[in-house]
Amino acid sequence: MTASHPPHGTEELCAPGAELYERALEEGHIPAAAATAAPCLVDMGLLHPAVGDLTRLEPVSPTLALHRMLRRSARRIADERRREHQLAEMFEKLVRFDADPSAVSAPAITLLSGKNRINQAITDAMAEATVEILTIQPNTNLHGPAVETARAVSVLRDQAALDRGCRIRTLYQHTMRSAPSIRALHERLHGDTACRTLDEVTDRLIAVDRAVAFIPASEDNNLAVEVRHAAVIKYLTTTFDRLWRLATPLYPGPAVERTTPDAVTPRQRAIAALLIEGHTDAVIATRLGLNIRTAREHIAKLAATLGSDSRAQLGYLIGQSGILDQEG
Repeated sequence: MTASHPPHGTEELCAPGAELYERALEEGHIPAAAATAAPCLVDMGLLHPAVGDLTRLEPVSPTLALHRMLRRSARRIADERRREHQLAEMFEKLVRFDADPSAVSAPAITLLSGKNRINQAITDAMAEATVEILTIQPNTNLHGPAVETARAVSVLRDQAALDRGCRIRTLYQHTMRSAPSIRALHERLHGDTACRTLDEVTDRLIAVDRAVAFIPASEDNNLAVEVRHAAVIKYLTTTFDRLWRLATPLYPGPAVERTTPDAVTPRQRAIAALLIEGHTDAVIATRLGLNIRTAREHIAKLAATLGSDSRAQLGYLIGQSGILDQEG
């Protein structure tokens, strides 16, 4: 490293390196001499000499680079796991002298702070999965670089678990059906039986082998709870199983809104149930994974179907119509 280049880990991208890498991506290449400002890019494999012109460096695709770095990280984690196993074997004979063996067991409830720590804990747990992973994923219609990166990491974790023979079952909101790119990705990964949808799901949940679960502890997703308490795990996974039985398989093909004889759709019935509970349009939209404009369109159609002229009258007509007693 040069005197002006800050030292850092092999899996960290420093500010000069990030700036130079972005320039290389924009221009397609940079002069080899320019890399002296951030030699870490070559060390990390983000830049490589151009074929036929050694005076230029070309960038590696960010997607490919991410996958390579994640694989290296996975290997490092595996090495750490092997060392942990060796230590456990080494001290196995000494544990019987411990007056309180339970003192070294994993805590039943752990608060995780920061997205990096949360993601690492989930990755570590999923790396040990051998039977089944259960997930509930609301708000699938999110976009942006951070979301796409998180999604790429999730896909790699899922694929590694599937390669080990694990089963993965995921519950989404019905809005998943309007996200074809995500649907295609999960269809390729999971096939036609492992994804189902509901009008309304709980907040995010990841449960691994019915032994550890992760649930959010803040609205900004910067806090999460790692649960290893057997009774709580059983409650969470039983709730998942019951929701799963009520859910609609995601495949084959996009869902078609079924209408009842009185022309009220299942989506409108879900909205009707929230309306009579007194929720605002914004709350209804959030709970059903809709934007507020779409929610209001459904409410307007429901009002027209029932012949309502006001919000108060709509609640009364919903109660009188019996639509909430019908099968969805």
